[in-house]
Amino acid sequence: MASENTNAESHPRVVRLFGNRDSAEAWAIRDFLKRSVVEFEWTELTGDEECRNALGLPSLKNVRLPVVEFPGGERLFGPSLKEVASRLGFVNRAKLRQYDVSIYGAGPAGLSAAVYAASEGLSTVLIERSAVGGQAGTTSLIENYMGFPQGINGADLAERARQQAVKFGVEILMMEEGVKSEFHHDRIWTDLAEGGKMVARANICATGVEWRRLNLPNEGRLLGRGLYYGAGASEAPLCSGEDVFVIGGGNAAGQAVMHLAAHARSVTMLVRDTALAASMSQYLSQRILAEPNVTVRYDAEITALEGDRSLERIQIASRSTKISDWATTTRLFVAIGGVPNTEWACDTAIVRDPGGYLVTGPDLLVEGQLPTTWKLKRAPYYLETAVPGSFAAGDVRHRSIKRVATAAGEGAMAVAFVHRYLEETE
Repeated sequence: MASENTNAESHPRVVRLFGNRDSAEAWAIRDFLKRSVVEFEWTELTGDEECRNALGLPSLKNVRLPVVEFPGGERLFGPSLKEVASRLGFVNRAKLRQYDVSIYGAGPAGLSAAVYAASEGLSTVLIERSAVGGQAGTTSLIENYMGFPQGINGADLAERARQQAVKFGVEILMMEEGVKSEFHHDRIWTDLAEGGKMVARANICATGVEWRRLNLPNEGRLLGRGLYYGAGASEAPLCSGEDVFVIGGGNAAGQAVMHLAAHARSVTMLVRDTALAASMSQYLSQRILAEPNVTVRYDAEITALEGDRSLERIQIASRSTKISDWATTTRLFVAIGGVPNTEWACDTAIVRDPGGYLVTGPDLLVEGQLPTTWKLKRAPYYLETAVPGSFAAGDVRHRSIKRVATAAGEGAMAVAFVHRYLEETE
């Protein structure tokens, strides 16, 4: 990565991003900026003439792409995502040696918990390894969240919550994550990926889920090069005139289909079942079936991905007959559910279900018995894990309801239980 300063007066007050269409690095930056509600302009560079016109540089030969130009004219060449976030002022370090509560994950549950904790006087730190918003932050439009009759973009909702949390004094550590936790002396001691420890009297895990992978050859190589996880909010405007595919049958996939349909020539939705998933809201399924440039293929799964520098075609098979065919496309969006981010709990007393979700409260009872590691006389609180003082909220929790409203509600509820726990340990 290199940087330079150019004449600030000649540059707009937005971030400008220059790069190759099939660059995974450029896609990662576009996705981060979109989810962070940072206004940006994307310019594709395909040759020396465009390089001269856009960057004022003679040739692409010695230019390390992508190039990010910030308001004021500073340029970064081939930066990491963390370097971009740092220049935008998103990367901070903890100010305190210990907090009342540490919250991991800045999705709806984590943001809600942070707002309520800090507003009620608890010293609060929120740790997020990427952009705020979680999976909800990638959603183009949330229409069934109370108080927004016209719907709201997921990233916009997350940004409002972030600002609210900051107003109440929450410290937000972005581009950071916990990798190992220990519980002793009524404290949670967490090793951070970037070094150092985070110490708190209580913690709330709201790390949500990661997008489930297809587990096919070439998947990793084509990620960001025509293959994307989630709704593709940052990519939709680039799909003009294209025939794109979405795989998945739930609300996330449905919202992606409707968002992409506003830009692409056609959208084909691939659904494993013989009908749209029962988990999809009725209003959304009705719109999908009525959209003129959307086709829904049922009983379908993707069995192969092909492409040299980028995605070129996909193999689609019938789940019942196993008969397959190939479809030409340069854009595939995958929204087939998620898996919880709970590997950090492997060496702790925290109980996980077979799917990796954190088990809490009454669900910890097995044949009327709590785990042998639970030493307190009282039973665990509703959102408390098998470790006293460690709570879980949102999609990461066993048997949670996968909705933004319930995640936000659980975040607020977790703080109420944190207060009870802290009173017990004073």
